[in-house]
Amino acid sequence: MPIGERTRLHASSKPALDLPPPFRLITLREVGDAFAHAVSVAADEGAGTLVHVGRFDLAEFAVVLEPEEPLHTARRALYAGLTAVADALAVHAPPEKPISLDWPDAVRVDGGLVGGVRLAWPQAADEREPPEWLVFGAMIRIVSLGDEETGVRPLSSALEEEGFDDLGSGALVESFARHLMVAIDTWQEQGFGEVAKSYLARLSPEKGLRRDIDVSGDLLVRRMGKTETERRSLAQALAVPSWLDPATGGPRR
Repeated sequence: MPIGERTRLHASSKPALDLPPPFRLITLREVGDAFAHAVSVAADEGAGTLVHVGRFDLAEFAVVLEPEEPLHTARRALYAGLTAVADALAVHAPPEKPISLDWPDAVRVDGGLVGGVRLAWPQAADEREPPEWLVFGAMIRIVSLGDEETGVRPLSSALEEEGFDDLGSGALVESFARHLMVAIDTWQEQGFGEVAKSYLARLSPEKGLRRDIDVSGDLLVRRMGKTETERRSLAQALAVPSWLDPATGGPRR
């Protein structure tokens, strides 16, 4: 099993959100940091722990995973999580509203950046051994705060601006959890190739390029008519999230 045995997951007794049975919910107040908190409790709380911050402007959540494969391949969990985020958004999106991804970690709606994801693992983890845990975290902008008018920043957006009527953070997290289980089942039953196919299908299109994901999660890019293959390291790319504004702690604007 690529992510972690379900029998090892903890169930929540009275969840505030309607989550599938394997998940155990931890809810933080608005000032909390879901990703940082999940990292801090991952070793103690274990796989299936889902941390959610109760905010109206952002959907911010993180889940603990316990992979059974070496770290250098286990990082591919990022793609399963991102596929789940994109599929959850697609369920609630207005008709024909495109959901796309920028490799490796950013999420766009109709071309506008709405957020992205992160992945963490123990600092001392051996690349050749299964890590004690992974934490997959996501942040999606629901409402744009401030005095700026829609369209002032054409490269960024929010779900409200894109027509996601009344989609709150909780509903998106619930949908994500279910789609994550689907992605895990797909990985188990059909292999990682099917997860990679779903992820690659959502990458923002670039003409003349063929893109694949190798066993370590690196992106392989080959230009049409060329024999050389460019390798883009997933581990290096995850060191600095492309979508995160370090000044605000939220998605870039």
